[in-house]
This record gives sequence, C-alpha cells and structure tokens, in this order.
Amino acid sequence: MVAYIIRRLLILPIILFGVTIIIFIMMQVLGPVERSALYVRDVPKTQGQIDAIIKRYGLDKPVHVQYWTWLTGTTDAETGEKVGGILRGDLGYSRTGREPVVDMIKRRFPATLELALWSMIPIIVLGIYFGIQAALHHNKPIDQVSRVFAIIGWSFPTFVFGLLMILVFYAMLDWFEPGRLSIEYQREVMRPTFDRYTGMNTFDALLNLRFDIFVDALQHLFMPVVTLSVVIIALMLKVTRSSMLEVLRQDYVTTARAKGLKENVVINRHVRRNALIPVVTVAGLTAAGLLNGAVTTEVIFNWPGLGEAAAAAAISLDVLTMLGLTLFTAVIFVFANLFVDVLYGVLDPRVRLN
Repeated sequence: MVAYIIRRLLILPIILFGVTIIIFIMMQVLGPVERSALYVRDVPKTQGQIDAIIKRYGLDKPVHVQYWTWLTGTTDAETGEKVGGILRGDLGYSRTGREPVVDMIKRRFPATLELALWSMIPIIVLGIYFGIQAALHHNKPIDQVSRVFAIIGWSFPTFVFGLLMILVFYAMLDWFEPGRLSIEYQREVMRPTFDRYTGMNTFDALLNLRFDIFVDALQHLFMPVVTLSVVIIALMLKVTRSSMLEVLRQDYVTTARAKGLKENVVINRHVRRNALIPVVTVAGLTAAGLLNGAVTTEVIFNWPGLGEAAAAAAISLDVLTMLGLTLFTAVIFVFANLFVDVLYGVLDPRVRLN
C-alpha cells in the first residue's frame, strides 16, 4: 500500500507540470499588450506603463522564456530581488477583488470550504444509504420513491431550486436569510476578542465557545447546503444503486449465499465494499468541485466564496483572477484524484497488487 501511494505521489509533479503548461497556453491567447494591461491598475492605462510592464515581465520574449519567467519570476533590476512567479505564490492582481489573487483565494476559500464540508455530510450519508436501500429492495416502494427522487433531483436546475428556497424560507416564512452571518454576529466575529482559527464561522464559533454564533451560522448554511445537496444526493443515489445492483448479480455473491453465509455478512463483506468503488470516484470529484466553489449557489445566496469571486471575475473579464482560480481548481482536482486513487487501493486489493 505504501509503495502504491509513493508511485502516485511521484506522478503528481508531472501532472502539475502539465497543468501549468495548459494554463500558460490559455494566457498566450492574449498578446503582449493585452496581457501587460492586466497588470496596470490605473485607468486610463498609458503607453509608457504598458511598455514598462512588457519589459519587466518579458512578455515579448520567446514562449519558453516567458513560461520559465511565469513559473519562477523575474529579478528586479534595482533591488536584485526575485519578484513574481507562481512558484513564489504570485498569481497576479485581482481587479475585481482589488487585491492580489492569492490573498483573495486565502480570504474566500474558508467560506467555500465550510459550505463544502457541511454539504458533503448529507450527500454521502443520504446518497449512499438510500442508494443501498433502493438496490436491496429492488422494485419495491422504497426503490420506486428513490428513483423518482433521483430523476427529479438530478434534472432540477440548481438556480431554480435555490430561488425557490429563498422564496419559501426567506421571503414567505422568514426563517433563514442569505449570507454567512446576521449583521449583529458579523460584528462579533470581527472583534479582536473573537479568535479566527480557521475562517469558518461554525468551527471558529465552537472553538470560541460561542454557541449563539454557531447556531446563527448553521441557520445561514441551511439554504445553500440543501440547494447543493439535493442535486448531488440524487446523483450519488443513482450511482450507488446501479453499482449495488451490478455487484448483487455477480457469481461470487450467489456463491457466498449458497455457502450459507448470513445476508448481512454477504452485503457488508462482499457487496457493499465492491460497490463503493464507483461511488468513491463520484464523491471525490464532487468534493473537489464543491471546494472550488459552487458558482450558482454562492451567487444566489450571497455567499462570499470562490464561486462568487469567479462569477464576478467572469462578468468583469478579469482574466488574471480567472486564470488564478483555474490553476487553483486544477491543483485541487489533481489532489482529489490522488485521494480517490488511494481509496481504490484501500477498497480493492487488486489495485494494490497491480
């Protein structure tokens, strides 16, 4: 198992290298003048500023030189210090966020991470549970209900469901409201006496023993979590059900039952573990997608995460922000695939042997 993980880790730099090349090629769509204009914050931009940026970052040099400069940065002629370079954590300046892209990601990622963590709980628990029950009670009422829910949930547009949630629970019932916290609790978490350990309101509230803030944060999480979960629970249910039905028809399951093994032993030891392999794939990629920001959900519920930032950058044609978020997204998906591969080895001994 250790050798299997080491092999996957050795492949990781090669994959990340390929990701940087793809992102760099995307940047080459713009010419030197257009790319240099992205670094100038002043409006209007003067020709002198643009020429200085082109010279400073070598945007008129050969492609391979530009790529190396983009990775490692340049040496400042006056101070002799290295500046820029994505390997040094410089992804450019976000025009929409009015701050460096890296700082914007650091500031917004905890909000997206919090939303993703709370959303994954019902997605995994309910999606897998009802998928297993639907397969074990094939063509019975619970299976029929699960199939109807899966079809409706998967085909229902997220933005429509989100707007319905706001209409019912905010506009009509006034139970929940958009945003991360109520105004009074926003002031509380900004005070110096409130320690920000993670940037996630629910966890920080528990660590500060502020259960009132924790409850308020959960109330604000309800609508976006339900909106995200319904669609993905439907997908998880369908995948789990299909995988379970396929495994239940295998010869080794029939043999295990013929040997007189108890049904719960057959299900837990021989069926469920093998059926979880495609489920792990979907769960891993789903988690990676949520960590990169659910754009529609964050915009609808005024959730200040990466998804909302990506939407604002796209509307404003903020190329540097979009490229920075794309690179961040790619890195998360690479590590998510690594995690899924490791879980394959845990679930299936044949993967470890190969």
